[in-house]
Amino acid sequence: MPFQKLQFRPGIIRDVPSYTNTGGWYDGNLVRFRNGFPQSVGGWQNYSPNTQFVGTCCDHIDWTTVGGTNYVGIGTTVKYYLESGGSLFDITPLRKTSLNLSNPFAATNGSTTLTVTDTGHGCIVGDYVTFSQAVSLGGNITATVLNKEYTVTTVVSANVYTVTMSVSANASDVGGGGTAVDAEYQITIGLDTQVGGTGWGAGTWGRGGWGSATTVSVGNSLRLWASDNYGEDLFFNIRDGGIYYWSPSYGTTARGVTLESLSSDPSCPDIATLVRTSDNDRHLIVFGGNNFYDSGGSIVNEQDPLLVKWSDQEDYTTWTPNATNSAGDFRLGSGTRIVHAVETKREILIWTDTSLYSMQYLGPPYTFGISLLAANVTTLGFNSFANVEDSVFWIGNGKFYVYDGRTQELPCPLQNYIFNNFNYAQSDKVYAGVNSQFNEVTWFYPSASSSENDVYVTYNYAEKAWSYGTLSRTAWLASSTNQYPIAAATDNYLYNHEVGTDDGSTNPSSPINFYLQSAPIEISNGDQYAFIRRIIPDVNFPAATNSPQVTLTLKMQAFPGSNYGNTSNSSVYQTATIPVEQFTEQAFVRLRGRQVSFKIESNRVGTAWNLGTPRIEIQPDGKR
Repeated sequence: MPFQKLQFRPGIIRDVPSYTNTGGWYDGNLVRFRNGFPQSVGGWQNYSPNTQFVGTCCDHIDWTTVGGTNYVGIGTTVKYYLESGGSLFDITPLRKTSLNLSNPFAATNGSTTLTVTDTGHGCIVGDYVTFSQAVSLGGNITATVLNKEYTVTTVVSANVYTVTMSVSANASDVGGGGTAVDAEYQITIGLDTQVGGTGWGAGTWGRGGWGSATTVSVGNSLRLWASDNYGEDLFFNIRDGGIYYWSPSYGTTARGVTLESLSSDPSCPDIATLVRTSDNDRHLIVFGGNNFYDSGGSIVNEQDPLLVKWSDQEDYTTWTPNATNSAGDFRLGSGTRIVHAVETKREILIWTDTSLYSMQYLGPPYTFGISLLAANVTTLGFNSFANVEDSVFWIGNGKFYVYDGRTQELPCPLQNYIFNNFNYAQSDKVYAGVNSQFNEVTWFYPSASSSENDVYVTYNYAEKAWSYGTLSRTAWLASSTNQYPIAAATDNYLYNHEVGTDDGSTNPSSPINFYLQSAPIEISNGDQYAFIRRIIPDVNFPAATNSPQVTLTLKMQAFPGSNYGNTSNSSVYQTATIPVEQFTEQAFVRLRGRQVSFKIESNRVGTAWNLGTPRIEIQPDGKR
């Protein structure tokens, strides 16, 4: 009896009916395509058990010093960290330091609440403050209890707030902490969910008058970071916020400082949409900055969301252009704001909300040339761009794009499926990552029912194949100084990906739920019933540990969509489930129908699989 190959095109297609997609894949999770064939993705393991951070990670960067020290910069909605040697170091910059506060503390017997008085403190709930030089209040509240970092619990007024202590005060805690208490306030925490409209608490304390509402636009409410290394040093900034600097010479116990604190130039910006380093020519570039000269020669302190501004070459402290330096600026003419900028081998690409520009180094006297590449392009998310050599992929409003010397829409057979299940209110959480080992660009994004990134879509740019699945990742860092790609998860840990076969977020590791479902395939020409009696699986287990196993499922139909998923009428819908292990050569089944669909799945620890070309043994058969 003849065998029929079950051959499928690489990639998953959802935007056509399943019967139209005969010979293709229709559904899947945590699978990829390589050399035309599907396989399970690699597992993930905790980057370091000592690296749990506070807040949601929305950006990270890695680099290596001349001395060989590896660093990972981690920007969250709450803090900015450095990781080195498997440990986290808090380098969150300070926004204010209050020195020599006189008896600022007050405690109540039996309560863990500590009331702090500091005129114009500027705090919001959740901010971090560190006290030092305080003395005991006289009882349980010792100097050791006071002199550490606290989180602001409530804001009583513009001059008073409270924190929560680890111990309760007693009747002897009547002191105020001494007359030389210092308080260091870290930069105000950001939002981890986009909000719109107005409301109490929408902005930082003291932005308006007492009790006034603060308008927050959807585009700038979420705390997002941009970071880039300048040689051994690090520049990092809050989107549409402060610009900060850290150097390895400071040491990992030192906090980042503001860029303006390093410069005496009145044109030095202190606000940016994002900062980037032009690696080839060593200019620091600020996109959407402030402190520029107007036509009358006066400094404008307000942020210009379309301004591109760069420092002198090899000198990030000099920003005022003159005949002896290469500093300068340029205002883009299309759009209302700069969204992002990506450096490729030959140029820096700049996106506004409506257009794409190219920025190229020309040298003296012009320094940079900026030209419009495309108009009427859209972007969806601050970190939705992925750079692969000289190509940049990004996600727009309802479509995908690629720039490889020209701007073009990227055909996607999952387009309707993706964007019909997309939470546009949280679009700024979209994060694009590159996995160059497998020629993949992946976008992590929030589904319609989620406020966090919980799903993904992947494009294999070598094979032009798409896949999708479920995985909660808020940021992704391609392998460079690290052996593996590093991703940030919603449990506030970093994970090495493509390590082993399992989900290392649990202890012990748990299995990953892989599956891939085909569209129906016609048997013969689909004009007669057929009987399937045997299958040759053709499944390989490259990491054969812990008795790996997959399950193959064959589903038979009489007509497209007829009772599909309904097993009550077995004459038109039949299913055979076959466990396949490492040495399974064949399996016998009894199935009748006109079309057959194929599914491979696994949910066992230690299982990784590659699927080849299964074969089914068939013969003509009647309906009964």
